[in-house]
Amino acid sequence: MSRTALLLMDLQRANLTHVPDDYLPRAVEALEAARAAGVPVIHIVVQLRAGHVDAHPRNRMFGSLPGHLFTADDPDAAIHDDVAPDGGEIVVVKNRVSAFAGNNLRQLLDAQDVTHLVLAGIATSGVVLSTTLQAVDLDYAVTVLSDACADRNPALHDTLVNDVFARRGDVVTVAEWAKSL
Repeated sequence: MSRTALLLMDLQRANLTHVPDDYLPRAVEALEAARAAGVPVIHIVVQLRAGHVDAHPRNRMFGSLPGHLFTADDPDAAIHDDVAPDGGEIVVVKNRVSAFAGNNLRQLLDAQDVTHLVLAGIATSGVVLSTTLQAVDLDYAVTVLSDACADRNPALHDTLVNDVFARRGDVVTVAEWAKSL
């Protein structure tokens, strides 16, 4: 039997400024559905060390960020209050794009016998893509919540959801997933 966990990825204040206003309610709906069904929720956040000493200059995404962004002291790097961790929910810090990068996420999943990941996050072309590909390579079953993922580029979001993710796992809406619980 597969044990499922919902990964809410990069739902940090700074990232939410780059998505449509109707995005956050769907992420909240996914979170509430998971909690109501007893599905473990794991919050994934990007966090770099002060001065970004862990971001190589060759890394186009992180190497060019100003050294104060996405650090422990950056208030915009906090998880948005509407989807903040509750009680015993785990928060995993990553230092690259994939939810598995620079942390013990796989160990935490294995310790809880999680074999099925349900993914939601910002951005579809970033954390969702990287995590989906890595999770599939690690033999997790993957479900992507299509309307609880968002990207600055809507056409790229649609291509990833409909062409890339659908070949690697299940793609459903939040409402469809909640109904199946």
